[in-house]
Amino acid sequence: GGVGKTTLAQLVYNDKQVEDHFDLKAWTCVSDDFDVIRLTRTILSSITKRTVDSNDLNLLQVELKELLSRKKFLLVLDDVWNDNYNYWVDLSLPFQAGAQGSKIVVTTRNEEVAKIMSLDRAYELKSLSTEDCLSVLAQHSLETTDFSSHKSLEEIGKEIVIKCNGLPLAL
Repeated sequence: GGVGKTTLAQLVYNDKQVEDHFDLKAWTCVSDDFDVIRLTRTILSSITKRTVDSNDLNLLQVELKELLSRKKFLLVLDDVWNDNYNYWVDLSLPFQAGAQGSKIVVTTRNEEVAKIMSLDRAYELKSLSTEDCLSVLAQHSLETTDFSSHKSLEEIGKEIVIKCNGLPLAL
């Protein structure tokens, strides 16, 4: 972790143009607990802005399907670890009711997850170059784009960058 997958997804999710483009939006943090009932409840709660207590998967999915029916929705499934195809099939059944143009964004460290979810496109975020890391570090610590006016700190900055291994969130 630490490349910025969740941060990038949040920027997209919270963008005004994106918000105006979709009828419904939902954000769900999945992690390693791919419990279809819990995830369906969480998605419902995110859409309806109310607590959902039911443990009946069928009732939950019927309600979700009705909410999504003919609506263009954006769903973010953040930090998906589990690559069990059957779990994904169970969770995704109500999504088919959505209107054309609905999108599901998945953040994951696991390439198998992207394959199983039959995503339209997979984007792999790369770590930053040493130069980019130094620039980010200078911007956040010195409020400048580089270390040119703080030569004595440049070596320390380079050591920090090496330890962070190109991960922007570690800076």
